[in-house]
This record gives sequence, C-alpha cells and structure tokens, in this order.
Amino acid sequence: MSTIHPQFNPVAVDLGILQVHWYGLMYLLAFAVAYGLAIWRSKNRSDWSTDMVSDLVFYGAMGVILGGRVGYVLFYQFGEFLANPLYLLKINEGGMSFHGGFLGVAIAMLFFAKKYKKPVFNVLDFIVPCVPTGLLFGRIGNFINGELWGRVSDGGYNWLMAFPQAYQADRALLHQNPSLQNLVINVGEYALLPRHPSQLYQAFSEGVVLFVLIWWFASRPRPRMAATGLFVLGYGVVRFITEFFRQPDADQGFIVLGWVTKGQLLSLPMVLVGLFLIIWAYKQQIYDWGKLKNVD
Repeated sequence: MSTIHPQFNPVAVDLGILQVHWYGLMYLLAFAVAYGLAIWRSKNRSDWSTDMVSDLVFYGAMGVILGGRVGYVLFYQFGEFLANPLYLLKINEGGMSFHGGFLGVAIAMLFFAKKYKKPVFNVLDFIVPCVPTGLLFGRIGNFINGELWGRVSDGGYNWLMAFPQAYQADRALLHQNPSLQNLVINVGEYALLPRHPSQLYQAFSEGVVLFVLIWWFASRPRPRMAATGLFVLGYGVVRFITEFFRQPDADQGFIVLGWVTKGQLLSLPMVLVGLFLIIWAYKQQIYDWGKLKNVD
C-alpha cells in the first residue's frame, strides 16, 4: 500500500507583501542550528570565540549559497550555461548542488582561515560536526516541495509514495513499460507510480546518522584532518548508497555503465579523499586541542 505525497503549500508564511517559502525557511533553520551547535562546541575550545563563530557561519553560508548554485549549474546544467551564461543568476528557477556547496564552503573556509591565521583543517574540523543538520533540513525542504523523488518500486513497502509532481515522468515510464500498469495509483486525473521517498532516506542518512557519527567522533580530541576526513568519507558513502533509491535527473540519467548516476560519480572522489585525510591525519598526529594538544 502506498501513500500520496501531502502536496504541501510551498509557501510557509504568507504576509501578503512578503512570502516565506518552506525551502527558504529550511535554509534559515539550517544556518541557525549550525550557529547554535558551533557556539556549543566553542565552549570547550579556548581558541574559538563567539565573534569568530558568528563570522565563521557567515562565511559558511556564503559558501553554501554561492557554491551550491555554481556547482548545480556547472555539474548539472553546463549546456544551459554555455548557451546562456546568465542562467547562473536565475536563482528563482531553483537548483542547488551539495557537491558545489561543499566546494564553496571549503573555499570560504580558506578565506576565513587566512583572516584569522588558522590552519584550514583546524577550521574545517571545528565546523564539520555542525553540517549534517543543515543537510537534514535541506532534504526535508526537498520532501515538502515534492522534488528529487525516488525511483519506482514494486516492492510493496508501506512507506512507498506517489508524487503528483512526478506525473509526467510516471506517464513516460508507463509508455515505455506497460507492465507497470498494475502498480498504478489513480489520483484524480493522474496515473501515478509508487516511488521511494528518497528525500526522507537522505534526510535520515545524511542528516541524522552522519550527525550522530561526526558529533560523537569530534567530541573528543582527534588528529587534525580526521574529523573532516570522516565527514567527507561518510557523506560520500551514504550519498552513493541512497542514490540507488533516488530517481536520476531527467536530463542526466545514468551516465556510466548504465547504472551510475551523476551524484554517485561526484561522491566517489569524496570517499577516496576522506580515506586519505583520515590516514594522513593519524600518521601526522597533530592535535589542536585537549590534553594531547601539541601545537599553538
């Protein structure tokens, strides 16, 4: 038995002249929670002040927004960008990429580290435990908007969901594969197919599981780069796995071997880089805080 996506109103608060959309509200919550968590972490770190944390979150927010948009355009809409470079500025049409946002934050942290004369991995290790909650809110925003839905499944799981937003994709699938007709869920004028609510899978894996893992790991002194490495590795692994349940973008499809998606292709380097950082961190044994601190 499958349920129907609730079809939430994308506008969370309507004040007439001002409308606050759910996705924008999720971004605000993400930054607010990241700020609160960073303040909490700074209490045990004499090398971090409240003002520095405020500055850090601002740099991070700029990195997420600018990097996320640029990454989406370059990774997923490069042809559109070549045809019309101004497409990069059409933020009203949506489109954000985690991998682009990740690179944007990394660059922003370089500037922050230079400003405060800190090693960049000292900064990254401090902030990465606060990142997964932002991923959680972002995926919830995806679910509320009914976007980035999952693949069609005939597994009969109780949590499968029909997405009215996917009616065109469902119609195309039914045309290509009439045997799926027995799975059809009729919702008004639409013939919909049961899909994995992959946004919720990603919210749980990227937002909850990764948060618990990284927060626990970084709660004790670890060698410089280790926390960052674990985050990069962890995200790469969970994203690669959850992509098996997520419908590839219509204009991308499976780009390698007939089953690898763009998201998986972009996640593989993260797994390798994460492993390298962890191994290198424990080889170098540089500690920035705690009883094992060996640098100023």
